[in-house]
Amino acid sequence: MRFIAFSALVLGSWLALPVAADEGSSLLQRLADAERTQSFKGTFVYERNGSFSTHSIWHRVEEGGALHERLLQLDGPAQEVVRFDGQVRCASGALADQLIDIQPLTTRALNAVQLSAWYELRVLGKSRVAGRVTNVLALVPRDQHRYGIELHLDQQTGLPLKSLLVDGKGQLLERFQFTQLQTDIPADAYLEPSAGCQPVRLPPAQIQAIEAWRSDWLPPGFSLRSVTQRPSPASDEPVACQVYDDGLARFSVFMEPLRGATVEDVRTQLGPTVAVSRRLKTNDGDVMVTVVGEIPLGTAERVALSMRSTAEVAP
Repeated sequence: MRFIAFSALVLGSWLALPVAADEGSSLLQRLADAERTQSFKGTFVYERNGSFSTHSIWHRVEEGGALHERLLQLDGPAQEVVRFDGQVRCASGALADQLIDIQPLTTRALNAVQLSAWYELRVLGKSRVAGRVTNVLALVPRDQHRYGIELHLDQQTGLPLKSLLVDGKGQLLERFQFTQLQTDIPADAYLEPSAGCQPVRLPPAQIQAIEAWRSDWLPPGFSLRSVTQRPSPASDEPVACQVYDDGLARFSVFMEPLRGATVEDVRTQLGPTVAVSRRLKTNDGDVMVTVVGEIPLGTAERVALSMRSTAEVAP
């Protein structure tokens, strides 16, 4: 596994000429605009936990602004995803069960003013990725509750050609990097799913739910974005789900009644994604609280321990 010195990310801008604070904001806004307006196709590599995979991507902006995208893994198990306007239309392999609730970054409005409260935006200079000149933008976290990210943005289009996600110790958690990019409009044939791409639909029982849970503590800048309820995949019990984000990082909290079931606490991390499960005692019986997302492990544990039922009288 490769490591990047976090001090280099933090101190790198000191080696460059001073830049106006709004230059970083301008680059971030250009990134958000580019992914909503720029069609492209290309090949990229993805690294997590020391393992690599190669993917092709076709991304087309339709008339009216809807995004049509197809992602195809080129090595290892067959993996394919087709999305239209932010919704997963079909998926193959293990992705079919994992992508139902994923909201792609391209559908989120990146707000530089909001993000600058929790990340310091630093322009580190220029680089070259996939034969194209890029501007390098670092988002340095202002606390220990989120990861740092280094973005290499195409100078011509503003598209992200490379991103490095690192933790507070400087360990590389995730790498995304284009090896080839073309900015012409993908033809219809490239956006058609293969025969193995199976339709993905939201479970019919998934509904917007009343907020029956609250957190006594959240990392600064994170706020509640959605509350849903669905059946448990392991039982008939309903599972409450709350999604939080800070405008960039995101995590979900799941609450499932145990009804006497014996389960073990879980504490695990795969690349940038952590999963923490803790048993919580409530007036209505024990509940398993699970926090999943791209936040540091200690932060996820603190969130899990802070969850409370809104109807709870005693701890």
